[in-house]
Amino acid sequence: MKPPPFRYHAPRRLDELLQTIAAVGDGGKILAGGQSLVPMLNLRLARFDDLVDLGRVDELCGVQRHPDRLTVGAGTRDAAIETDPRVADAVPLLTLVTPYIGHFQIRNRGTVGGSIAHADPSAEYPAVARVLDATMTVASASGRRTIAAADFFTGFWSTSMEADEVLVSVDFPVWSGRSGFGVAEFARRHGDFAIAGAVAAVELDADAAIVRCALGLFGVSDIPVRLDAVERTLIGRSAASVDATALGDDALASVEDVTDDSQVPASYRARVAAAMMADAWTMALRNAEEER
Repeated sequence: MKPPPFRYHAPRRLDELLQTIAAVGDGGKILAGGQSLVPMLNLRLARFDDLVDLGRVDELCGVQRHPDRLTVGAGTRDAAIETDPRVADAVPLLTLVTPYIGHFQIRNRGTVGGSIAHADPSAEYPAVARVLDATMTVASASGRRTIAAADFFTGFWSTSMEADEVLVSVDFPVWSGRSGFGVAEFARRHGDFAIAGAVAAVELDADAAIVRCALGLFGVSDIPVRLDAVERTLIGRSAASVDATALGDDALASVEDVTDDSQVPASYRARVAAAMMADAWTMALRNAEEER
């Protein structure tokens, strides 16, 4: 199928991009990598008068390493994240989740900002942003502002960005110390959206006690789920005392409404999510224990 007709804009500078977005108004839509938007247009699930392509704006691309954070430009391709040693060193969880995103052809076109701004609850990057307390920088013709990940995702395919704003960059905190990270997800086929998935981060002290942890689920609700209450129960405990299966069950107990649809019943999705949380935690803990 072919998309409905639209006017195409391809600005080359950020200021030009922001002015174009302001000019097209509510009838416009930002096109990043197009790996989600283009299929929606072709299937006539969405219709816009104007598409504003940010792919030529070099200011939105690239990675910058700072002592306490990694800044990722919104236009940075998934494939670049997957292979960049600075990302693997600063935010290993980003490197771990990226191979789960579609297939390599999709990762060659898809962008970090496109995934996060699209806010699909089954996507990996939004879950990482939420779990690691990332900060989004958004801009419009009238200025810039930052939004904490906890406030960014507001519902299925929706965020707290205004209609005239574009995601410029994402700041991911860098964990120090004896830290480990893990991810697990289950899909019908590799490259499909996950039925359910989990991400985990943990920091241990010299005695293998948990001093910090961050746990999250995706694919189970309208937004990425941060398991704050479960995290609080783990702080101070010996890592060896945590049963991964019980942790997975506790994680699901804190999700109020598990997504239920005609393809995947909520009861099945919940069992999958619990197993994924157990696997992600086990991976994170193993990686942390290997850090000496």
